[in-house]
Amino acid sequence: MRGEHARASRTRAKDTPPPRTGADEKATLRGFLDYLRDAIADKVMGVPEPQVRTAAVPSGTTLLGLLRHLTFVERFSFLGEDVPDWRATMRPSPRDTVDSVLAGYRAAVQQANQVIDACPDLALPTPRPSRPGPAPSMRWVLVHMIEETGRHAGHADILREQIDGSTGR
Repeated sequence: MRGEHARASRTRAKDTPPPRTGADEKATLRGFLDYLRDAIADKVMGVPEPQVRTAAVPSGTTLLGLLRHLTFVERFSFLGEDVPDWRATMRPSPRDTVDSVLAGYRAAVQQANQVIDACPDLALPTPRPSRPGPAPSMRWVLVHMIEETGRHAGHADILREQIDGSTGR
């Protein structure tokens, strides 16, 4: 089966790189973030059960868990939703499927993009649950999300390669 998946992964469409000529800072940052968002979603698509939720590293990290976690990060960072237990965000429930987690992630990204697009100045604060101190700026959150999503996309690269030999974005 590994050979079949490896052959299929070699026939994937060529990646579309992030934009090189963003109209402005926000478009450039959002372009890089969208590129990484697509990368993490692509790593999860097509992975069958139980491999998508099977830990292949000592930390217990799984492809489905990474995508589920990033859904919570998007909702927290851009929509101001509270997350009472960050560790739990990495653990998919038995009811979670690739399709349901992908749909939830895509919905969170769409809502986040609406917030980003509506922000007239990257120096303005983002929505967030009430807590002491000032909210971070949209600029800070965009840069943080590029880092967070990129780091987890790298984790997903390793997990996907262990599952079926697929490499690359």
